[in-house]
Amino acid sequence: MTSLPIPRLILLGALTAIGPLSIDMYLPAFPAMTAGLGGAPGWLEFTLASFFVGMALGQLAYGPLSDRFGRRRPLMAGLALYVLASLGCALAEDVPALAAWRVLQALGGCAGLVIARAVVRDRCPAREAARAFSLLILVFGLAPILAPLLGGWVVTALGWRAIFWLLAGYGALALLAVWRWLPETHDTRHAGPLRPLSVLAGYAGLLASRSFIGHTLIGGLAFAGMFAYIAASPFVLIELNGVSVEDFGWVFGLNALGFVLAGQINARLLDRWAPTWVLRRAVLAPAASGLMLGGLGLIGWLPLPALLAGLFVYVASLGFIGPNAAAGALATHGQQAGSASALMGALQFALATLAGYLVGTWHDPGGRTLVFLMALCGTGTWLAQRWLAAPLKRHGR
Repeated sequence: MTSLPIPRLILLGALTAIGPLSIDMYLPAFPAMTAGLGGAPGWLEFTLASFFVGMALGQLAYGPLSDRFGRRRPLMAGLALYVLASLGCALAEDVPALAAWRVLQALGGCAGLVIARAVVRDRCPAREAARAFSLLILVFGLAPILAPLLGGWVVTALGWRAIFWLLAGYGALALLAVWRWLPETHDTRHAGPLRPLSVLAGYAGLLASRSFIGHTLIGGLAFAGMFAYIAASPFVLIELNGVSVEDFGWVFGLNALGFVLAGQINARLLDRWAPTWVLRRAVLAPAASGLMLGGLGLIGWLPLPALLAGLFVYVASLGFIGPNAAAGALATHGQQAGSASALMGALQFALATLAGYLVGTWHDPGGRTLVFLMALCGTGTWLAQRWLAAPLKRHGR
């Protein structure tokens, strides 16, 4: 168990789910949005990259703000911005306007991701935090399972704009729940004034921490490979391999289910093993699956069953990697948990932005961009663990 009650963990999970909901729900609508908004092939992928830009930049602001003013007020302000920007997305008339609103949507929505992690660190030590992050996956992981299914149904029945109306409603409900049920967890009585130089000094100190950088890169590179899959999967699966919009949702959901189940297995493993022990073994999965997919792409033979199997192994492994990498990055930075959470998230989303940009720029007719990026990110995850992460320790020894 963790120091946080289950209802509060559910709320924190719902806040972290804003990001994947905002990403995954509109993926099945890409063909309809291309027809409705116009633009060359690959343009809509840039609306995904613009969301990642907003997520990366916004987190850098919310971290110091939440360390100085507490967790609640910055979180509620971010959720209000998310609601307004979601309404703007619903009313956009072209791809550039949609991309601009997506930046603002991400600037608001990333507050939930940063501050939810900071709240966990406020209340839990490292091992307990890793277990709490694993339990959050139960809620967080439902988003990739349900969002494409719901998005496919909504775009078929109501059109793609209804997806963003639903996201605005979700943000409004999250704002109400935070106002009503999330107490303040950070004591700001001894917090110093918020000055640009002090913020930069705090971030510089974090960047100088080998353990922080190592664990951040482990999570960031692994998730960058997953975001390459998210960005490229509508083209690779629906258009290139003939998977229907409805079946695409089920494929996407099955991979997310593997992610959720791995997170729960991870929580059980942490009863006996330290997060670093689990993490060192988990990074082998994205490296192996990524290299397998990249190798098949290199020889020009990538059958759908092999593609689906490789994607499943890669995505499921993040259920082990994400919680343990996050706990390792935040373990020794309790006094500036907001800033550490923000910088970790910003660096990880910067890598995701780069992956999304490369998917849109290197648009390969055979889908090889996806598998090459997953091979690169999976291998990088393993190397970051081997070269930078904290020494291997086993619980109780």
